[in-house]
Formats: sequence, C-alpha cells, structure tokens
Amino acid sequence: MNTFDEKVKERLIRYAKVNTQSANHTGTVPSTPCQFDLAKMLYQELQDIGVKDTYYDKEHCVVYAWLQANTEEGMPVGFVAHMDTAPDASGENVKPWVFEDYDGSDIVLNKEKNIVMKVSDYPNLKNYIHQDLVLTDGTTLLGGDDKASIAAIMTMIEYLVNHPERKHNLLAFAFTPDEEVGGLARDLDLNRFQAKIAYTLDGDYCGYYEDETFNASEAIVTFTGLSVHTGTAKGIMKNAVDMGAEFMGMLPKFEKPQYTEGREGFYHVISFDGTCEHAVLTMIVRDHDSEIFNQRNDYLKKITEEINRRYGNNAASIKISIQYRNLGEAIKKVPFMIPNLVKAIEMAGITPHKVAFRGGTDGSALSWRGLPCPNLSAGYENAHGRFEYVPVQSMSKNVEILLNLADLYSKQK
Repeated sequence: MNTFDEKVKERLIRYAKVNTQSANHTGTVPSTPCQFDLAKMLYQELQDIGVKDTYYDKEHCVVYAWLQANTEEGMPVGFVAHMDTAPDASGENVKPWVFEDYDGSDIVLNKEKNIVMKVSDYPNLKNYIHQDLVLTDGTTLLGGDDKASIAAIMTMIEYLVNHPERKHNLLAFAFTPDEEVGGLARDLDLNRFQAKIAYTLDGDYCGYYEDETFNASEAIVTFTGLSVHTGTAKGIMKNAVDMGAEFMGMLPKFEKPQYTEGREGFYHVISFDGTCEHAVLTMIVRDHDSEIFNQRNDYLKKITEEINRRYGNNAASIKISIQYRNLGEAIKKVPFMIPNLVKAIEMAGITPHKVAFRGGTDGSALSWRGLPCPNLSAGYENAHGRFEYVPVQSMSKNVEILLNLADLYSKQK
C-alpha cells in the first residue's frame, strides 16, 4: 500500500456509516438534520489533526478550513466537496466492507439476500483487479459520492499539517450540504472562503474531470381552460389538458434525454397534471451552448404564444427560471485552471479524461457567483445506488492529485 491507502480507507468507512441523506422540498437548511452529524465530526477532526483555522457555520451546515500560506509565491486555491448522499437509495445503516486485492469475479454483496454484483452488469469492475474495493451489503448506497472526496481532502490536509516543509499558498476547503437536491452550495460564503479559484471533487472514476456543464432552466407552464357540461360543450369548452398535450406535441421529438448524448441539448417534461379547467406542466431545458440554450427558452415562449393564438389570450402562461450556467464559460477566463488540473492528474500517473458533463455541479453555481470551479474525480463508481463502490487506490491517487495542484499553485504567477 502507498502512503495514503489506509488513511483514505479508514476515513471513507467511518464517514459512510454516518447517514447524511438529503431530501427534496423540505424547506429547511440543510434539508435533513442528519447532515449536521457529519459536519460536526469533520469540524472536530480538523481540529484534532492540527488545523488552526477552521469555522463551522452551524446555521447553514457548512464546514470551512484553511491552511495558511507558507510561501509568498503562487496563488490561493480552494477545494469543495459535499456531505450529503442522494435520496435515490437508502443512506441509513450503511455497512461498508472491503474486498481486498479484487480478483475480477462477481461480488457477493449479501449472501443472505442473494445480492450479487455481476461483472457482466458492471464491466468497469475489470478496471480494478488487484485493487481494494469499498462496497456495501447491497441494501444501501455507499455514499462515496461524495464522501470519497471528503476522505481524500482530509487526508491531504493531514499530510500538509504534518509536512510544513511542503510549500503552498493559501489553501481553502469547504464541506457543504444538499448538493444532491440542488443546493448548489448557495450558502458557501465566498468572502469567508477567501479562494479566488477552486475545484469541486464530485466526478466518478479517477482521472475524470469536467470543464463544462449544462446551462439549465426550469419552465412551468400553466394552462387555463373553460369547463362546461360535456353534453353542451361544443364551441364553448376549452380543455386545459388538450392545451398541454398540444404544447408537448410542439416540442422537437428527438431532442429529449433518451435521444441525445455528448454536447446535444434537450427538452424534458418532468410532470403534467391537470383538469379541463386548469393544468400545469413542469419541464427542464438543458444545453452546453449558451446561444442554443437561450434559443430553446425562447422557443418555449413561442409555443406558449401559439397556444394563446389557438385558445385565446391568457390560456397559457410560462415562467422560466435559470437553475445554473455552464461553468466552462467562467473557467475560460482563468486559462491555467484546466492545464494545471491535467498536469496534476498526469503527475499522479493517471490518464486525464475530459468530459462535458451532462448535468450540473455545485461548481456551476459557484463559477457564476465569481468563483471559477471545474469538477474533478471523487473516485466512485455506480453512484446513487446499491451497487456503488470506491477503489481505495483511486482515493489515494486523488490525494496525490490534490497535493500536485497545491504544488502547482504555489508557483502560479
């Protein structure tokens, strides 16, 4: 094992046992009180390993830490990871275990319940033969998304505290809640954080990084009909359900998630509910290209106008809200961020893999708040499900990548 394997493994197992599952639409910050449990644990652990500058925002469940510069050269950089786990599968009573020196076979996660992770279903397992895999018992998610990143960051911090001879500029760290339910690190105080650039760690396999995300909006379309008795409805009734169906019929048939990939954008109807008198359609719009994204939103307004032309003014109304923007446009203004990341990955002996992410990250929102923030690997596989796993060696390599970034930014002009 290398220097970091035992440290990151112990930390991930310990963090995974703390339920931090977030929830949608609770109206609270954080969305679930259990997230405070990990926040308090991390805050105490930072002090125990000797970090002098820490802050726990108890109101918003955000943990901050700083390692002050020990050189006058270079520039400050930050690192951000989220504490919550996804609502998609249970995060309660997680029972992590380690398959040491994985042999490439199917993995029996739970003999009693006959839960088996088959290589035929999860072929990426073949990439980790002779590595050590942290797994679940097949009844819960693991939470490597994003606790594998927290384990790597904490191990990096501990290493630098114990090796003051290693030069770095100001390093800022933040652990945030509710990423999985669209929190977008909204309560991360950028003035307090101090870094002018940062990296989130929320991608999957080691070497993966994202230099783009979608632009994203949500559209809520409301249809107002006129109901009368069906026996006397001719020439009078205006059915809001029909309006919604016609609206959806005007969306491009093949510009939907199930027909698109890569940098292709889409429209996606999330829900449609209503009666003859009143119906509401909720949908999202996604595109990497800002100009095309704006055109997509304009098209929704255009077909709303078409419904009004057919059924009369005020038959349909639309409200479009921007959810987040493509972080790629913000990081282009800092041209050394991606080259430094690529170099840091290569210095760790890993092949970089660039991805235009078909989603959003906390970094999407942070970038447009003025903190350019691309996303790099956490090291997990099969996130949000019962077959999630994390190779220990991937976390160790992430520690190396983070230390390499600190080195590179200690020399950045």
